Amino acid sequence: MAMFSLQDKVAIVTGGSRGIGRAIAETLAAQGAMVVVNYVRGESAAREVADGIVAAGGRAEIAGFDVGDMLASEECVAAIAKRHGRLDVLVANAGIAKDGLLLRVKEDDLDQLLAVNVKGALGCARAAIKSMMRARGGRVIFMSSVVAELGNAGQVAYAASKAALIGVTRTLAREYASRGITINAVAPGFIETDMTAAIAEPARTELMKAIPLGRIGTAREVAAAVSFLASDEAAYITGQTLRVNGGMYV
Repeated sequence: MAMFSLQDKVAIVTGGSRGIGRAIAETLAAQGAMVVVNYVRGESAAREVADGIVAAGGRAEIAGFDVGDMLASEECVAAIAKRHGRLDVLVANAGIAKDGLLLRVKEDDLDQLLAVNVKGALGCARAAIKSMMRARGGRVIFMSSVVAELGNAGQVAYAASKAALIGVTRTLAREYASRGITINAVAPGFIETDMTAAIAEPARTELMKAIPLGRIGTAREVAAAVSFLASDEAAYITGQTLRVNGGMYV
């Protein structure tokens, strides 16, 4: 069997309709997983991802729920696990960014950001872990960010939410290791997505100077790290943050 095979595993990717989430969904499916692509508003985009996976010989379905609603997230993840009879991998990828200096951050923006990036991830994880405990095994992967560890002026709320996930990762790793469940995080640096495409010159040139590898990363490179952590080969890795950042933070 090929290394990092996910044959017959069931995986959920939240926020899987575009960007890094899409690349993760496609990569897990290519490794043999049945992938559930979550979306909140982009149903047509999620359907396009799932159809592409099926056309390539993989298996996928879509599931619309808002990770910003913790209870709904728990219920939907539990329902998916029950329907498939198992849940092997959860990638808590859905997230939002609201930038601003601390003195300008609105409380509503902070609440929404924490609801999606932290509480939503925890809600999905709680339902996934309940299913994984019965199976005595599973993989939970949180998507953090280089700004969680490096910091970035103007992103205090976002950095707080992504740093929270690193603390969550370390804690849940200790809580559920005895059940054979590994909990890890992936912390991407600057990756080519719709968000980074909007960065204009000369800011982009300045950004390159901060990246030792001298380029922006690709969503596929992040997805490769996720697929490794989701695999059986990563069974002895838990509580870790895998940095995919071109050397920006080491």
